[in-house]
Amino acid sequence: MTFQLPDNHPLVAGNTADSALIRAYTGRPVTRRPVWFMRQAGRSLPEYRKVREGISMLDSCLKPELAAEITCQPVRRHDVDAGIFFSDIVVPLKLAGIEVEIVPGVGPVMGKAIRTAADVAALPELDPAALAPIREAVGIVVAELGDTPLIGFAGAPFTLASYLVEGRPNRELPATRAMLAADPHTFNQLLAWVARLTTTFLRAQAEAGASALQLFDSWVGRLSVAEYETAVQPHSTAVFAGIADLGVPRVHFGTATKDLLPNLLAAGADVVGVATDITLSQASALLGGNVVLQGNLDPAMLSAKWSELACEVRQVCAQGEAAPGHVFNLGHGVPPDTDPEVLTRVVELVHSIPPKAVKE
Repeated sequence: MTFQLPDNHPLVAGNTADSALIRAYTGRPVTRRPVWFMRQAGRSLPEYRKVREGISMLDSCLKPELAAEITCQPVRRHDVDAGIFFSDIVVPLKLAGIEVEIVPGVGPVMGKAIRTAADVAALPELDPAALAPIREAVGIVVAELGDTPLIGFAGAPFTLASYLVEGRPNRELPATRAMLAADPHTFNQLLAWVARLTTTFLRAQAEAGASALQLFDSWVGRLSVAEYETAVQPHSTAVFAGIADLGVPRVHFGTATKDLLPNLLAAGADVVGVATDITLSQASALLGGNVVLQGNLDPAMLSAKWSELACEVRQVCAQGEAAPGHVFNLGHGVPPDTDPEVLTRVVELVHSIPPKAVKE
């Protein structure tokens, strides 16, 4: 039986179905090019830093009213076309009972690295009841945003598994790559567990009111195409298959993935997020010219002179016309030292550039 979203869901009730974001995600013409920014919730905003004072990152994510407030802050300030749910990719690990903390200046640190078959076998399944704070926060956000859609998100199986195996952030992923090479069966079992966890986490957000879902794969660009296809893609495919019946647009994004874009699409995405290692026109050609794209202003440009930044923004918008739909975004997250006024100006500029579909 196909799952049906509740009648009061923003997509079903009609609140967000005709929004610029959802229209672009589904390849329909828009009168205003939608824009939002990865890591827009927090990071650079003074109001974010104020409400977070004295509260740890994970505690902030799990306090529904606080998480909702932070999610809505950039929508109020910048007039972006979507909220991105304020959370962290390790939140579902925490809710499943995994010992993890986000150490300032370091990132997610596990109480114990997961590196053996016994370690993987002992991992607990995520109880959907543990997601009550997530559902509550999403409900609060959706009520405030009205006809502005909320995007739910989760970390993809490979990236989340790499944090578990490494025990802490390590860009070279030595333990992960060693496990992939020496014990592919255990690695496969670990990714299957993460895929189940991620699917449960994403479903909770959509059922509670998110109008789209994005899967982030921060570290997957470290793999070759062959490694990705063999060891990783089946598990990302399982996640997308596990949320397909929800009927919400599904976005797939990874950094340093120019060679993997066809695979990100093939995993089951409706929209492909593009990082800064390839232009949007090149990405569109690589994907056959019929895939909606999201991206891909270089975040470093946010600190450039306005004349240079504006030129880049216009270039990204022009490149996006190669795709049947384009949602303006960065090629990664907002840097913490970004001037919020610059983000607001970028949004205003993007909104002022007529999309292809409405040009005379």
